[in-house]
Amino acid sequence: MGSGFFALLDDIAALMDDVAVMGKIAGKKTAGILGDDLAVNAEKASGFVSSRELPVLWAITKGSLLNKLIILPIAFILSAYAPIVIIVILLLGGVYLAYEGAEKIYEFIVPHKSASPIKETKNNSKEDILLQEKKKIKSAIITDFILSVEIVIVALGTVLEKPLTTQIIVVSIIALLATIGVYGIVALIVRMDDVGYRLMSINPNTKSFINNIGRLLIKALPKVIKSLSVIGTIALILVSGGIFMHNLEFVHHYLAEFPSLIAEFSIGIVVGIIALFAVKAAVFLTKFTTKNKE
Repeated sequence: MGSGFFALLDDIAALMDDVAVMGKIAGKKTAGILGDDLAVNAEKASGFVSSRELPVLWAITKGSLLNKLIILPIAFILSAYAPIVIIVILLLGGVYLAYEGAEKIYEFIVPHKSASPIKETKNNSKEDILLQEKKKIKSAIITDFILSVEIVIVALGTVLEKPLTTQIIVVSIIALLATIGVYGIVALIVRMDDVGYRLMSINPNTKSFINNIGRLLIKALPKVIKSLSVIGTIALILVSGGIFMHNLEFVHHYLAEFPSLIAEFSIGIVVGIIALFAVKAAVFLTKFTTKNKE
């Protein structure tokens, strides 16, 4: 009985070692999506009345956790009974990530009208502000669902050849850390300006060190969010390219001689441009057909 107990401990230790190794690999693979997730949610959680930023962020966080609870069981069932579906979803997700990265580049080159932040004015009642908040929270949760699918699938793609127990532990840890890590950092980012104003109020002297730190935090907030958006866009394209490189043999064969970063970025941007063109063409044709019918 004693030997059986120690054998069980050995099995658990081996499992934990495997989980640690695969968790590290899965973390690297999902880093790009997490960067975009961070940038997107930092942008969506900002622009509210100061007193409502944290409650809104908490509502989005709860929605994110619910998303994970829905996605994880479905992913594990597919992994156990139809692993080929995981690869298909992974490739479709690669197309989506490439499209999103290309779209962000397109929007940067071609100016577009951005949504205005929610501000409390005399013309807006409390009910109107709460209604706008609900719409923005719903939009953020939907976006989080799409990114959560990609995080889970990419993480699962790194452990498909491992036992189901290892898959469940590794992917669940990555999913949980993604929510806690991303929204924890977002909470710090969206409160940067409030901390800055607090420091400025402590010492109104504009030449004081504390006052300068406060002003620096206020000025840095939009730049931090913009920087995260740029980093996230590049990471999206790299992650997308990596998905195609590692799951399509002919792509890997033709680009094997190139440095991995160049190869992954190249295939990611090519797929993104094609996907973006297809979407724009579909939208144009839909509008053209509707206009002719009228």
